[in-house]
Amino acid sequence: MALMPAADVDITEDLVRRLLAAQAPALAAEPLELAANGWDNAVYRLGSTRAVRLPRREAAAELVLREQRWLPGYARRSPVPVPAPVYAGRPDAGYPWHWSVIPWLEGTSATQVSPEKRTPAAEQLAAFLTAIHVPAPAAAPVNPVRGVPLASRSAAVLERLEDTHRYPEAARLRSLWAAALEAPPHAGPAVWFHGDLHPANVLLRDSPDGPAALAAVIDFGDLGAGDPAVDLAVAWLMFDGAGRRRLMAAYSAAGSGQRGGWERARGWALVLATAMLSNSDDNPVMLETGRFAVRQLLRP
Repeated sequence: MALMPAADVDITEDLVRRLLAAQAPALAAEPLELAANGWDNAVYRLGSTRAVRLPRREAAAELVLREQRWLPGYARRSPVPVPAPVYAGRPDAGYPWHWSVIPWLEGTSATQVSPEKRTPAAEQLAAFLTAIHVPAPAAAPVNPVRGVPLASRSAAVLERLEDTHRYPEAARLRSLWAAALEAPPHAGPAVWFHGDLHPANVLLRDSPDGPAALAAVIDFGDLGAGDPAVDLAVAWLMFDGAGRRRLMAAYSAAGSGQRGGWERARGWALVLATAMLSNSDDNPVMLETGRFAVRQLLRP
C-alpha cells in the first residue's frame, strides 16, 4: 500500500483548545469540528466563521509561516476569497510549530462535483490565476519542488512510472514526460504561484443564475515564486476537454502565459497526478484525482 505521509504530531481537539486558550482565549469556547486531515495540515472548523490550520508534519511547519507572511498579498490581488490568516499562532501547549486561525470559506469541494459541472468555473479560475500570477519580489520564497525547472522532477516521475502495475500506460506517460521536458523553459522574472492547485483546493458554489461558480481557493502552503505553469496543471487535474479548452482560452486571452507554458503545464500535471496516485491508497479523493488527471493527459 502506498499511503499518505504519517503525522509527526497527533492533532486533537484537546490540543487545539489548549492552544486557543493560551493565545486566543476569546475564541477558545467556540465549537470545534475536524474538517480536514491532509498530507500536511489538519483543519478544525472554529465556530461558524473561522478555522484553525495546524501542520501535522515537521516537513510542513515552514509552510504555515509562508502563508502568514505572504498570503495577505494574494488576498489583495485575488478576485475570489482565499484563507489569509486572521491570527498567527506560535508554538505552545506542547505543540512545536506555528499555526493559524483563518476564515472559514463556504463552498463545496470541486472533488464532490462532476467534471462536466466544474466547466462553468473555468473562466473564473483563469481570472484568479491571471490575478495572482504577477512578478514576485527578490525576497519571495522558492519552493524546491514546485515552480522549478521540470527536469529537476524527472527522477521522481520516472521512478513512479516504474510501477507498471499502478501505471499500465507507463510507456505513453514516459513519452509525454519527455515531450514536456523539451518545452522552452520559463523566461522572465519569477512569478507568484499557488503551487498545489487541484480540485480538493477549489471550492464551488451553486449560482442562482446558472451553473456552479468559483467560491474560493484554499491551501496555499506550497505558494512560492517561479514558473507559474505549475498552476496551469489544473487544466488536466480538474477539467475534462471542454473545461480545459475554456480555461486555456480565458487565461491566454487575458495576456497571461508565455511560449511553452502549456507544454510545461502538461508536464506538471503528470508530476502532480503521479504524486497523488503513488501515495494515496488510503485517500480515495486524492487517488481518484490522480486517476482522472492521467486519463485526461492520455486523451488525444
